[in-house]
Amino acid sequence: MRTRSRQAENTGFECVHCTAPVPANTDGHYRNHCPFCLWSLHVDELPGDRASECRQAMEPIGLVEKSGKGWQVVHRCTACGHRQPNRLVRDGESPDDLDLVLSLPWL
Repeated sequence: MRTRSRQAENTGFECVHCTAPVPANTDGHYRNHCPFCLWSLHVDELPGDRASECRQAMEPIGLVEKSGKGWQVVHRCTACGHRQPNRLVRDGESPDDLDLVLSLPWL
């Protein structure tokens, strides 16, 4: 069994929703959603496992605060309905757009 490197997973990608180029995260965590529209891709069944075969777009549907992790955007898969919270990126070269987060209808 091969062990994945979290550093190797911290790569840039093109947003599945808005097609913006999304840079790799620089705050010590890896990014799994677009900082410009907050959409994600269904790649995990459990956080970080990359085990999902679904690979469909995940819509931002809510915001939760988790002890030790801070604010997280809740994503729902547009194909299978899987829900997953993902930590907001607050630091680094390309943080999430907090004006966008605060303007969404869930607040």
